[in-house]
Amino acid sequence: MSAPSDPSPQTFDRPLRGIGYKIAGTVLFSIMFAAIRWLGPSFPLGEIVFFRSLVGAAVVITAAFASGGPSLLVTSNIRSHALRSVAGTIAMFCNFAAYILLPLANATAIGFAAPLFVVVMAALFLGERVFVYRWSAVVAGFLGVILIAGPETGLSRGAFYGALFALAGAALQATAWILIRRMSAHEHSITIAFYFMLTSATVSLFTIWTGWRVPANSELAVLLLTGIAGGAGQLFLSFSYRYGEASVLAPFDYAAIIWAVILGYFVFHEFPPPQVWSGSAIVIAAGLLIVWREHLLGKRRAAPI
Repeated sequence: MSAPSDPSPQTFDRPLRGIGYKIAGTVLFSIMFAAIRWLGPSFPLGEIVFFRSLVGAAVVITAAFASGGPSLLVTSNIRSHALRSVAGTIAMFCNFAAYILLPLANATAIGFAAPLFVVVMAALFLGERVFVYRWSAVVAGFLGVILIAGPETGLSRGAFYGALFALAGAALQATAWILIRRMSAHEHSITIAFYFMLTSATVSLFTIWTGWRVPANSELAVLLLTGIAGGAGQLFLSFSYRYGEASVLAPFDYAAIIWAVILGYFVFHEFPPPQVWSGSAIVIAAGLLIVWREHLLGKRRAAPI
C-alpha cells in the first residue's frame, strides 16, 4: 500500500470524502490480498504479481485518460521512478509471499510496521532528528510485531518465512514511501503508479521459466480481481490525500485489520489468536503516536517565527 500525494489542487475542507476514499482503498487492498492468499497454493508467485501488475496498469492508464490525458504517463524523471519502482516491486513480491504463507490478519498486522521503518530510515538516511517519543513508539511497535509473529514462527517454518517476508516487505514499502515523498512535489500520483506497475509487470514476466500454468476460468477471474482491486485501491488511497490531511487520514489505514479478520474468517476459516490482537493493538498505537508527533512537528514548522 502506498500513500502518495500529487501536485494537483488539494481541498482539505472535505475530510469526509478523503476518509471515504481511504477506507475504500483499504477494503480493495484487503480483497486483493485475500485473492492472493486463495491463489497462492496453486500459482507461482511471479505469475500472480504479473497479473496484478498488468491489470493494475490498465486501471491506472484508464484513470490517466479520465483525469488529464496521456500526458500523465510521460516523465523526464526516470531515475527517481526507477528507484521507487524497484523498491516497490521487491516489496510486492515479499508482501504477496507473506500473505500466501500467513493468515490474513497476521500478515496485515505485521505490515503495519512500515511507518516504524519510515522513522528509522528518515533518521539514518535523511538526517531527520528523531526524539524520544518517536523512538519509543518504534521500539514498542517492533515488540508488538514480535508478539504477533512469535508463537507461530516457532512452530512452523512456513510461518517463520512468512513473518520475515512481511517484515522485509514493510521495510521496502517504507523505502518506497520515502522516495514517493521526494517525488510527489513534481510528479502526479498516477504517473508514479504507472511506472511502478510497468516495472513490476516487466520484472515478474522474467519468472515465467519457473513454470507458470494456464488458469481455469474461475482462477483467471480471481487473477484479474487482484489487478482490478489493487489498481483501484492504489488510486483511491492516492486521491484521498486531495481532500484530507495526512494526519487525519493515516489512522484509517488500520481499518485494514478489520477487513482482514472478516475475510480471513469467512473465506479461510481463520480467526486471530489473542497474541495477534494484543500485538496489533501495540503496533497500531505506536503508529498513531508517530502520526500524532509528525502532526505536531508539522504545525511547529509551519508556525511563523
